[in-house]
Amino acid sequence: MKIICIGRNYADHAKELQNPVPQQPLVFMKPSSALLVNHKPLYYPSFTKNLHYEVELVLKICRNGRHVQPEFAHKYYDQVALGIDFTARDLQDRCKAKGHPWEIAKAFDGSAALSEFISIDQVDLAAIPFSLHKNGTTVQAGNTKDLIFSFDFLISYLSQYFKLHQGDIIYTGTPAGVGAVAIGDRLEAFLELKNKEIRSMLQCEIR
Repeated sequence: MKIICIGRNYADHAKELQNPVPQQPLVFMKPSSALLVNHKPLYYPSFTKNLHYEVELVLKICRNGRHVQPEFAHKYYDQVALGIDFTARDLQDRCKAKGHPWEIAKAFDGSAALSEFISIDQVDLAAIPFSLHKNGTTVQAGNTKDLIFSFDFLISYLSQYFKLHQGDIIYTGTPAGVGAVAIGDRLEAFLELKNKEIRSMLQCEIR
């Protein structure tokens, strides 16, 4: 199973970190040891002093494919979830300054919190509202209609470089509002369904 992540896929998020809006997807990956499931807590890593949350809509690949054409991309995912891409921002800034890869800042154990998956039939794929609350206060609110690179474009683009396998997951990018967490903080991610129900999908405590 691959955990594929897309960076800077919302223009406002790219701008808030003073990064240019990308002209093509910015791709990085996480190992399976990064997964944090079943609402387990995240233990604050000792190697960072600036741990950030980034809530994202996550796709689950349902069939194998290479060189998927855009008009067929919608057939390659059938479930969505919410995830939090935890980032050691201080490490990432140092890596970026040196032109180094980001893995130590993005791919550490527990850095990919993930909710349960639900069928795409339960959401409006053209526009899925989602949000993240920290200690009961909304800190991020996004809608997939604002993605720079759509789900189908990402499927097609990624499959040109990596064979997609059933069970792979794609973190599709975070909206503006990322920020730091501290020990004792409680995060909760919400998704709006097609019937307008707001569902709590993911809870994570920082310890």
